[in-house]
Amino acid sequence: MKQRTLRNRQPVYARRTRVASLAALLVAVGVALPAAARPPVESPQASNPKLTYTRVLKGSIPEYLSLSVDTTGNGTYEGRKLDEPPSPRALKLSAATTQHVFDLAHALNDFKDIGLESHKKVANLGSKTFTYQSAAGENKVEFNYTLNRDAQELTDLFEKIAAVEQHIVALEYEVKYDHLGLPHELLQIQIDLDNKALADPQLMVPTLDEIVKNPRFLHLAQVRAQNILERLQSGN
Repeated sequence: MKQRTLRNRQPVYARRTRVASLAALLVAVGVALPAAARPPVESPQASNPKLTYTRVLKGSIPEYLSLSVDTTGNGTYEGRKLDEPPSPRALKLSAATTQHVFDLAHALNDFKDIGLESHKKVANLGSKTFTYQSAAGENKVEFNYTLNRDAQELTDLFEKIAAVEQHIVALEYEVKYDHLGLPHELLQIQIDLDNKALADPQLMVPTLDEIVKNPRFLHLAQVRAQNILERLQSGN
């Protein structure tokens, strides 16, 4: 029965293909088609604008960093060595952080017709790129070091988001392969929280919760994970 159904559908598909091809040919040679005979035109759908930050610096950790986020907060993070294959991870930023990054991008004219490089003699801090993509097109600006305060703040914000993702990657690795390394990584998270070096640290909650609830992890790791969870819940 399935084979008969498939055979019955093939001629319909073939006829549609021939009609579309014929219509395209007639349009190409300048023959006007009645509205009913014209192939359907897909109306463009405005996608959510997307911001992307990349930093490339050989010898740094990571050497290649990329963060993308759209106006809904959905995005990706990627941190790797330059010679490693792409490995983006999905993330979901808070509404407040999403609004903040787009507000800063808007203050920079969505990177359209703007220069950010300071042209001062400074060390190589990495080739940084901001990209703004929307239905209207793509704007991009590159720099090593900038004196523009909005650009500095946006760079810092993306780096703080990246720091959270790097902690998550480290925690997930240690949960699977290196339980003894958990206390040190959790201590570093506590230090970063003290220094306000993390943006959207709530992204770590699922992994921290797993550490707290699983008795196979070191007691010290569980205590530190619980402390971090309580700080995140209280907003500290």
